[in-house]
Amino acid sequence: MENFKIDVDSDGIALITFDVPGRSMNTITGSVMRDLITLVETIKTDDKIKGAVIASGKTSGFCAGADLGELNQRGAQAKDEPKSEEEKLKKQFDQSFTLNKSLRALETCGKPVAVALEGLALGGGLEIALACHYRVAADNPKIKFGLPESKVGLLPGAGGTQRLPRLIGVQNAAMMILQGADKSPQEAKGLGFINEVVPAGKTVEAAKAWVKANPKATAPWDVKGFRVKDGPFTPGGSIAYVGGNAMVSKQTNLNYPAQRNIMSCIYEGIQVPIDAALRIESRYFIKTANTPQAKGMIRTLFVNMQALGKGGNRPQGFPEYQVKKVAVLGAGLMGAGIAYVQAKAGIETVLLDVSQESAEKGKAYSKRIVDKDVSRGKLTKEKGDELLARITPSTDYSLIKGADLVVEAVFENPALKAEVTKKAEAFLGDTAVFGSNTSTLPITGLAEASVRPKNFIGIHFFSPVERMGLVELIRGKETTDETVAKAIDYVLKIRKTPIIVNDFRGFYTSRCFGTYPAEGVEMLMEGVAPAIIENVGRQCGMPMGPLEVSDSVGLDTALKIGKTNAELNQQDYKKDPRAALLSWIVEEKGRVGRKGGKGYYEYGDDGKPTRIWPGISEKIETKVTECPPELKQELTKRFLFRQCIEVARCFEEGVITDPRDADVGSILAWGFAPYTGGCISYIDLFWGTKKFVEEADRLADAYGERFRPNKLLRDMAAKGETFYERFGAKKAA
Repeated sequence: MENFKIDVDSDGIALITFDVPGRSMNTITGSVMRDLITLVETIKTDDKIKGAVIASGKTSGFCAGADLGELNQRGAQAKDEPKSEEEKLKKQFDQSFTLNKSLRALETCGKPVAVALEGLALGGGLEIALACHYRVAADNPKIKFGLPESKVGLLPGAGGTQRLPRLIGVQNAAMMILQGADKSPQEAKGLGFINEVVPAGKTVEAAKAWVKANPKATAPWDVKGFRVKDGPFTPGGSIAYVGGNAMVSKQTNLNYPAQRNIMSCIYEGIQVPIDAALRIESRYFIKTANTPQAKGMIRTLFVNMQALGKGGNRPQGFPEYQVKKVAVLGAGLMGAGIAYVQAKAGIETVLLDVSQESAEKGKAYSKRIVDKDVSRGKLTKEKGDELLARITPSTDYSLIKGADLVVEAVFENPALKAEVTKKAEAFLGDTAVFGSNTSTLPITGLAEASVRPKNFIGIHFFSPVERMGLVELIRGKETTDETVAKAIDYVLKIRKTPIIVNDFRGFYTSRCFGTYPAEGVEMLMEGVAPAIIENVGRQCGMPMGPLEVSDSVGLDTALKIGKTNAELNQQDYKKDPRAALLSWIVEEKGRVGRKGGKGYYEYGDDGKPTRIWPGISEKIETKVTECPPELKQELTKRFLFRQCIEVARCFEEGVITDPRDADVGSILAWGFAPYTGGCISYIDLFWGTKKFVEEADRLADAYGERFRPNKLLRDMAAKGETFYERFGAKKAA
């Protein structure tokens, strides 16, 4: 066997070491599944083996679950699959049920089997543990046990939906599985799916002692008369299912099939013997895995995120850039956040502003975060003090000397940015990188103030910096590949995910993000009730309604940008009725959005929206006050298509060139419906380019040319291409 090693001691207890070669963490691959068949047969038939203990050969943990990269790759090879749908589903069921059958054979092998967990066990890793008769965990609160499959659009497919409810009850198990929640060893023991918690390093010893004392172990559900305490026909079970279904509907807006299928799987499986229950689970697993939601979420939230998080989009041929010192220009909210994440990553940080008071205020932002983490036990005071000591607030630009990178984070004013660029470059080394944190201003234009434009790049952070995981890197006209590689190394060091785009006003994220609130205003102008617009926006998967988004960005900011764009295009801003509405709200009514406590919404003292501003009816007549299902479906399409079409235009114009960047960016930057896997996956997997173009043309005929597909989409539709085929292949080449 390639992945398991067996050592039998003098008591006949086999220590089975799980160690997938060439990997830092054990995962369940096709090879592991084949070895499991051999392993179980060996335990069952070898008379020398009286019982077994399974443990990991890796210090990283027991097992992180199925290899989703391998699963995604199998999905990408659909052309090699059987031609008929019936044959395809049968093959998938057989593949899926292989692990289930192996684990069932393990727990019915007639010999006691325990598992020693010195580290994490997630997904399929925990399912292996659940199929053992006894589970011993190390007493370490950092160890996590859970079934996180729902976070990538799947459900547990190796017994997790059936064994966990039988061990800890339907309600507890359903909450864990639906949310993909992790539990510490002590929490798991309290719930009942870990039997014993012992000091670290003692798990194998404790597991062997149990095996020796229990020569005829049997799973609880194989004992005659076994009942689940809150099954479907008990008072507790009724509450669990009724309440669970209501919670799933509320939390997911029925956009995530995995959660619905998890509830059905538990409900149906818990009523029948375990063998039938496992077959039910496998059917639901295949049904879920074949949804576009699962395919998109696995590809983007797991495979693509992992690839980009390891520098998968980094230009090749350049040595890793060691970023040890960075200067941040501007100690406002954005600059202060950047300083914090740098210091947290161990980078010496100089935080510069126009006055020492302002610079100190910027450092105080980090101190508030550190103090909160210390008070909650997330950070020791010593570590917190070390972090803060790395930040030097100052007004002295000469402190930039020796910096590997400068991040400019001053106001969105080209003249001001040019001024600080020149001041900083006077002290910056020839090989250092200068990065401008801007959300809209073209990088090529800003680089004109630099004497070293080849080393100049856009580094667009999102607010709040400490919570947002994405950084958008923007190539200027003269930005070199080496500069891009250095910027990616910096982003990876501060533990964020980089995407690369080319220069354009608004770049990729700001440009495409703006189409969502813009479409909400279009609906408002048509007379759709604001409440309908907002509710459908949230229900289609966006984190906020479009009008609330506008308030959060700032209506005065939107007005300023609109006027600037009109001037650049030599247009009369006031002739546009949408612009006239915005001018009326901001300039006549003084409603600037959330920051001013009033915009499209009214806000309470806590800054949270209380209700939609009724005064909007003074300017806009409400014509649509009911939202039947067909209208909800139409509005949903408008919201999602409008964003996707802008993304397609970005590809045609060369603003973005990698579908991975596009998908990850759309979810992490502006919250595009995560269940889709991102804008590009929504086109590729939910529609296909041909159907997408047909539907976009219909929307354009009904609502306006903003929905009209571009030439790229039409060419791809004619050839039957997907974005991942066309641009992914180009990227690989």
